[in-house]
Amino acid sequence: MARPKPWEVEDELWAVIEPLLPKVERRTRHPGRKRHPGRLVLQGVLFVLCTGIAWEHLPQELGFGPGMTCWRRLVEWTEAGVWPRLHGVLLAELRSANALDFSRAAVDGSHIRALKGGAKTGRSPVDRGRTGSKHHLITDTTGIPLAATLTGGNRNDVTQLIPLLHAVSPVRGKRGRPRRRPDVVLADRGYDDDKYRRLVWTHGVKPPIARRGTEHGSGLGTQRRVVERVFAHLHWFRRLRIRWEIRDDIHEAFLTLGCALICWRRLMRSRRGAG
Repeated sequence: MARPKPWEVEDELWAVIEPLLPKVERRTRHPGRKRHPGRLVLQGVLFVLCTGIAWEHLPQELGFGPGMTCWRRLVEWTEAGVWPRLHGVLLAELRSANALDFSRAAVDGSHIRALKGGAKTGRSPVDRGRTGSKHHLITDTTGIPLAATLTGGNRNDVTQLIPLLHAVSPVRGKRGRPRRRPDVVLADRGYDDDKYRRLVWTHGVKPPIARRGTEHGSGLGTQRRVVERVFAHLHWFRRLRIRWEIRDDIHEAFLTLGCALICWRRLMRSRRGAG
């Protein structure tokens, strides 16, 4: 069997996504042109996410529909909150399959260029002051993305530690109360601040954060590298390597969709292992 292209929406994935999409009733009078099928449009969105191609260059021969149709539908679905709900559903499925581990989490940030500017951009101190944005990410022990946020490139990582913890939605999937907070959160020296350590403690989370000026060899780096691996997976999606979107909500949509696709792949891997 040929391996599906990364932008192809398999039947199993479409069965998860379709119920989350807003229903648009067609008018009985003057219905106008029939809407392009949602599954094909979603594949067009994923094609842009994977390849980084401009919307107007979306290849028509693949049947996705016009680039602006895909862009407008992405805006519609983003404003309807589809992507956070999709991410939450997949995290619940992973927890139900015992593939999600809240015993330890890791956080980190990654700079990207923002060539067109827009909200949540700033002069990046690691890119000669060029305009950029920053992806902030929190993962579980095994490298499953729990939440991702977007800020300007001039924001310090440590200021986003508490917002990242708040960004993790309650995860169902098992009996009892939904799980939201990890037991421990690991971070590198960029997060070294006693004020934020105390704030993390107030959330019931232990913060073993590396201190500046201390020697390496604590062993925390081997546990934190899962978040760096997830960044590598996220930036495999070429649309997330450079920010082309002026609208911050659209870039955040791509970021959350990328996290959801990583969760989907992990879920499929866990099901194949169980089988």
